[in-house]
Amino acid sequence: MSFASLGLSAEIVRAVTERGYTEPTPIQAQAIPVILKGGDLMGGAQTGTGKTAGFTLPLLQRLADKQVIGKGHIRALVLTPTRELAAQVEESVRMYGKHLPLKSMMMFGGVNINPQIKQLHGRVDILVATPGRLLDHLQQKTVDLSHVEILVLDEADRMLDMGFIRDIKRVIAVLPKKRQNLLFSATFSDEIKLLADGLLTDPALIEVARRNQTAELIEQRVYPVDRERKRELLTHLIKENNWFQVLVFTRTKHGANNLADHLNKNDIPAMAIHGNKSQAARTRALAEFKTAKLQVLVATDIAARGIDISELPHVVNYELPNVAEDYVHRIGRTGRAGSSGEASSLVCIDEKKLLNDIERLIKRDIPVVNVPGFDVDPRIKAEPILNGSNRGQGGPRQGQGRGQPRAGGAGRTGGAPRTGGGKPAGAPKPAGAGRGPVPSGAQHRSGGRGR
Repeated sequence: MSFASLGLSAEIVRAVTERGYTEPTPIQAQAIPVILKGGDLMGGAQTGTGKTAGFTLPLLQRLADKQVIGKGHIRALVLTPTRELAAQVEESVRMYGKHLPLKSMMMFGGVNINPQIKQLHGRVDILVATPGRLLDHLQQKTVDLSHVEILVLDEADRMLDMGFIRDIKRVIAVLPKKRQNLLFSATFSDEIKLLADGLLTDPALIEVARRNQTAELIEQRVYPVDRERKRELLTHLIKENNWFQVLVFTRTKHGANNLADHLNKNDIPAMAIHGNKSQAARTRALAEFKTAKLQVLVATDIAARGIDISELPHVVNYELPNVAEDYVHRIGRTGRAGSSGEASSLVCIDEKKLLNDIERLIKRDIPVVNVPGFDVDPRIKAEPILNGSNRGQGGPRQGQGRGQPRAGGAGRTGGAPRTGGGKPAGAPKPAGAGRGPVPSGAQHRSGGRGR
């Protein structure tokens, strides 16, 4: 099947071909015809499925088919949970719409609002935004959504996890009643179904890949280790195996900072990325990591949501996530676009239950690798994981993780929780690739706060 056979215009097919993609992925083959017909859609798609191109390509086609003369209005709105994902989606819109007379804009917090206001004075056909900053513009009456024809909720499960449900409803309330609605989610929880029931009209349901399935090309392994020796083991693994482009996950911002400092002191170039980092720091870290100038990027779950590197070789769970589904999202950063990848988890006695939950979810046992010199001390007893962190893994928790509200209500964010806690996107399939898509997403802008 070709992209042209799905009903896409020559201009869009040309842009896709210029990126080296010739064959649509399963979700693209199913979603594109439905969206082109103008119907509502509920799509179940995880990382690496090509979901972003699945909605950006037909969205561009529908808008291009009905040209608006003059300045025009915002005709399509894409809501994303994080700044990184907003930047990635908007780059896809520009990339695939390069031969079309359509203008796009991304909108998120953490940056000066005035340049965004100025950009809104010009032509904007497609707006990609995080909910918090969009509400700021609505309150200041600097954005007009009264002509939106297509609404896309991308990673709806993440937006609900991050406490954006009220913001989403406030945005929907100002949109035209007659419009096309597209909702994408990695999971279909009761909350998502309730949101879909109130938003979608007779939607087509498309679900690709078994829910919570981990990529077959990802080699997963568990390294047992005492909690006090995790940093030492990680340093050993990186140096002994000569790992480069290593994405390391911690539960907390404080833990990410401490771990990055430790790695740098041991001659391993590392930077941390999380919601408390400035926009400039996050942009720099993502750019250097994407171009392999930076060896290790230490990230919290929320901050890593927009990282889309087609051949990222290593993901390390320095600490297992408290929610098993997040393990799938984390390791989905590697093994993309037909490339193999490695996902390593450093597991101490405190995390045995978390590991059991993960293995139950993915329906497989993860192989255990014992590293000589790092034998587990059987005398150490398990301790509760309090507030998302362990003693010996970065000290007392000073950052927020999933399910924890920000102090002072500063939760209107594009990359950190509002009242609770935070998948990127795909692209068409490269010629000859054995699995799902995904051109590397633009990391020239990154995100965190949506206000």
